[in-house]
Amino acid sequence: MSGFQSFLSNALLWVEGLAAIISIFSYYKNAANNFWKYFVFYLVFVFLCELFGKYGAHWITYSKAQFYNYLVIPLQFFFFYWLYAVKSLKNKGLFILLSLLYLISFIPSEFYFKGSKIIFSFNYTFGCLILMFLVLLEYYKQITSSDIINFNKNRMFYINLGVTLFYIGTLPFWTFYYLLLKYHQMWNVYYDYFLISGIVMYVLFSISFVWGKQNS
Repeated sequence: MSGFQSFLSNALLWVEGLAAIISIFSYYKNAANNFWKYFVFYLVFVFLCELFGKYGAHWITYSKAQFYNYLVIPLQFFFFYWLYAVKSLKNKGLFILLSLLYLISFIPSEFYFKGSKIIFSFNYTFGCLILMFLVLLEYYKQITSSDIINFNKNRMFYINLGVTLFYIGTLPFWTFYYLLLKYHQMWNVYYDYFLISGIVMYVLFSISFVWGKQNS
């Protein structure tokens, strides 16, 4: 990791923490008793997991990769599936179906793609494809909304944009990670994008609590 990438990695961690703090203050300042409190919990959870992954990984008996692959990332996916399908699109059945499909994806991931030198993590790739489907549905909902002129007050606009830049934008990087490693310069550029897009995503999450609060 270069010095610039190390700086970005540290910046990403603290921007995650800042997003968690802003969400807490913004939420309780407005005393809004709605489902957005779970987004606050989510941001705090992610920040604590990232802190633990960076500084406390030596306390666990399993690898850092397992910590993320079997706990942190699945919980992130489940949260976004719930936020998009249940709360934004009002379709609980869609949430259940997509969550089950994601869980099933662990089977081929463990038995057919483990150790693959082509697809880095099948279940992560499949989870991102599901998330991309929900992102597209959310864009369609926003574009066809009669309230599109007030998009800057829509909290989901900032969240959707952040998820697009980070999860969807870095999908090829994590899917073909091993193949990209053969092209070191390309890998470095894409890794820079991964870190920068992560920073931008959490900035957008913070903005969603400040500018989007009127539509929460």
